[in-house]
Amino acid sequence: MPDTSTKTHTRKVPVAMATGDSPSGGWLRGIRFSGFSLIMMVILVLAVVVLAPGLRVLVEQRQEIAALSATVEAQRKDVDSLHAERERWNDRTFVITQARDRLYYVMPGEVSFLVIDLPAQVEESAQAPVTAEIQNTQLDWLQSMFASVMTAGLAESAPAP
Repeated sequence: MPDTSTKTHTRKVPVAMATGDSPSGGWLRGIRFSGFSLIMMVILVLAVVVLAPGLRVLVEQRQEIAALSATVEAQRKDVDSLHAERERWNDRTFVITQARDRLYYVMPGEVSFLVIDLPAQVEESAQAPVTAEIQNTQLDWLQSMFASVMTAGLAESAPAP
């Protein structure tokens, strides 16, 4: 006869899983894959694969259109400024002013004086404010003339051809 007093009996009890552990747990377990849902997923994946390159091309074309529109707008502004410039050159007064400033033209009967190599001291005194009083200049004309004669006399002569 076996000894039953020392032996303990264990009993197996089934444990139920908790049904409300997480919010996604309930609906995730409720999904059943049928043939229809599997076909719909395959169609959805195929639609994404087929339409994605077309959408990429569409986005690239929209970006190119925007860049070209900006270029066209810049060119329109350039054309407008060139039309305005052309209209300015059609004005007789503007042409006369440009000829006087750029080409040193004078009207008949006028005398034009052109100063070449104006010393820096004279340029500084030209920026002084204009007043009704007589001002003394800081330029010594005798020293300036002597420096000019000495520079011309001591310059190397050009080689004979």
